[in-house]
Amino acid sequence: MNTLFWVLTGVLAYSAVAMWLRNEGILPDAVRISGPVLTLRTLRGRAFLGRLAAPKRFWRAVANLGLGGALVAMVASFALILSSAMSAFTNAQPAAIQQPQNFLIIPGVNDFLPLSVAPEIVAGLGAAMVIHEGAHGLLCRVEGIDIDSMGLVFFALLPVGAFVEPDEEATQEASRGARARMFAAGVTANTVLTIVVFALLFGPVVGAISPAAGYAVGEVNPGSPAAAADISQGDRVVEVAGTPIETSAEFESAIADAGDSVALTVDDGDARETVRVDRELQVVGSAGGNPLGVRIEGAPVTIAAVNGEPVATESDLFAAVGDDERAALTVTGNATVVDQVRDAPGAEDASGVETADREAAVTVPDVPIGAYVVGVQEDGPIHDAGAALGEPLTIVSVDGERVVDNGALSAVLGEREPGETVPVTVYDADGERDTYEVELDAHPNRDGGFVGVSVFPGTSGLALDDVGVTEYPAGAYLELLGGDGGEGTAGGVPLGGVTDSPLGLVFVALILPLGSLFGLPFNFAGFTGDLTNFFVVEGPLAVLGGGTFLLANLLFWSGWINIQLALFNCLPAFPLDGGRILRMVAEAVISRVPISDRHAAVRTITVSSGLVMLTGLIAMIFGNQILTALGLI
Repeated sequence: MNTLFWVLTGVLAYSAVAMWLRNEGILPDAVRISGPVLTLRTLRGRAFLGRLAAPKRFWRAVANLGLGGALVAMVASFALILSSAMSAFTNAQPAAIQQPQNFLIIPGVNDFLPLSVAPEIVAGLGAAMVIHEGAHGLLCRVEGIDIDSMGLVFFALLPVGAFVEPDEEATQEASRGARARMFAAGVTANTVLTIVVFALLFGPVVGAISPAAGYAVGEVNPGSPAAAADISQGDRVVEVAGTPIETSAEFESAIADAGDSVALTVDDGDARETVRVDRELQVVGSAGGNPLGVRIEGAPVTIAAVNGEPVATESDLFAAVGDDERAALTVTGNATVVDQVRDAPGAEDASGVETADREAAVTVPDVPIGAYVVGVQEDGPIHDAGAALGEPLTIVSVDGERVVDNGALSAVLGEREPGETVPVTVYDADGERDTYEVELDAHPNRDGGFVGVSVFPGTSGLALDDVGVTEYPAGAYLELLGGDGGEGTAGGVPLGGVTDSPLGLVFVALILPLGSLFGLPFNFAGFTGDLTNFFVVEGPLAVLGGGTFLLANLLFWSGWINIQLALFNCLPAFPLDGGRILRMVAEAVISRVPISDRHAAVRTITVSSGLVMLTGLIAMIFGNQILTALGLI
């Protein structure tokens, strides 16, 4: 049974107990129960808000600025909801963020909010709610609106909100501008708090954190040599064959020069241990239509031999291929995948290959070894030279230089000039060899030439790995948070200068927990759990030790939740702040229009907006399921 089932079961049990206590009169008058929702009411704090409200002109000026920002956010959120709803109906497969559980800010239930950061998220949510409603109360005192009560709202034991109940009669007697400022105060307070916590996070806190030396293991492939050696996620490889390494680039260089069996020294955060990794060349991913004919969807297969010569590493493979454009590859391992290969032209059962399952070994001859093209650009250089659109190609040489993978292709083209005409030799899907005379374009992202193709990262449409670990780009994520990640920290993360401005840093902080949706290798949930092994604290904050990570997490999630809460409350739907502000705006506009029933016109605008928002939210969450149930997709 999934986590959501147990959460719902716990909520029902809590509700039953809470309502029994209410019915028995055990709960104090300040506590009110409605199903799983508990409200704690009090009048304490009104005197404090009254004293805080003394500089009325200052608070009104701040609230007016916040009101302007809220109006802009209200229009933007309206457009975003509508576009997201339309996207939900047009996409055959919903994005992960559109799954129903991912609309709940509940760690462990939301796929993007791990249970390990539950305390920080709850603390951030509680602070955001108190600040939000406290600001409403403050502006009530500024504008002379009495407060009937205020307090906290809990969903089961989880603090999900706070509230301030202005006196209804006093609210109606206040001017339209006073009411609008009061309704916008919560959004304003959350925005200000976001600025403060992110300034602290991006400044002194992240500035005190640096990536730890070594290769950060973000993921270990099941069934890989690393998994067999008990290397785990969260470990750091600090030595390769006795040679210390500082960066992932040093690790890649050292492992490329190591033998078929290599000693790795691993730091798990508590101790260091040297393990021996017996390498084997595994195919861990594949492009459709690749020359070998494999489709990797689960367990990998192993390339055991090239031209009959046993291989265990990528270096072995390229050495066995040499200058040949094609080679015979023998694959073993996953019998289901290997069975796919048996349909390849010329494929035959392997002999003399050591494998636990002799039936799961097959040799495919004449496999082109090169950079595998998954897309030819229309009207691009190689298309103009005669290559067909939609046909997979394997590029084996450019201008007479051998190309064995995507990296070799990039290196060769990086040395060529745009406008230069070079011969490009390819094999098509039928194994036919052809050469095109290609006039290179300028590469859109770097120096050098461009042939107009999209290339699969690997060799011949195969993603190869002979160790089985994936790097966690700790340094790159530090840079995305405004810190110093050190040299060579891109780690597959598109930095692209987006963090050069404060707004860019805020944007990045908002998307990092959803990183996988934006092409990042991992979702970033903060400096938690095993991830803290990838970082060290330096400078004045070093005295806090691990407390610096806790502080960073509190700031990160407080900022993240505050801005989310502010944007959500800007939705133009009652009873959210945006809906109340919309009513103020509608009243101001309608009051200048010659309409007999102005109240009905205002009600029509606000109700229609609320219905559109509700429909949009339902479409975002359940649009794909609705279309599937209707048989439309």
